[in-house]
Amino acid sequence: MSIDEIKKQANEKMEKCTVQLSKELASVRTGRANPLILDKVLVDYYGAPTGLRQLAQVSVSEGTTLVITPFDKSIIKEIEKAIVKAEIGITPNSDGMVIRLQFPPLTQDRRKELAKEVKAIGEEAKVAIRNVRRDMQDAIKKLEKNENLPEDTIKDGLDQIQKITDKFTKIVDETVSAKEKEVMEI
Repeated sequence: MSIDEIKKQANEKMEKCTVQLSKELASVRTGRANPLILDKVLVDYYGAPTGLRQLAQVSVSEGTTLVITPFDKSIIKEIEKAIVKAEIGITPNSDGMVIRLQFPPLTQDRRKELAKEVKAIGEEAKVAIRNVRRDMQDAIKKLEKNENLPEDTIKDGLDQIQKITDKFTKIVDETVSAKEKEVMEI
């Protein structure tokens, strides 16, 4: 493995960390209805845990309501149970045909809690990025021992890994900051 391959691998792994961060932040509830909040909801469908969005159409109505229309109307009760069990903080309302999730406006205290949660998720992403950096630095140091590369080449490689790390850490900070702003906005 060369230093260029190590840099490429670092970029790919850190990119995955930021993609995962975006997925996790999408499921954090804000004042608006967002279908991604239902990604963690698993419905017991004929004995198999199945993602809610595979069993129903989910749409946003009036910005604060999610409307869930199951493809199979006989599982409405199972979907309601799964939503309650997922503890997303919203009680489902069903009329036998569709389920509505009304998102109430968030209180200031709840917004602050969510902002802390967003920061914690961001910190986890940074830790993952730093772990990738450590692994890549170790790989470069291993190269130094195995292939007797010049010290300057190793130093340049380590500097480049740090620059990649800084770039992705900045992306995480910007993503977290944008989500915090969204959570705190009334």
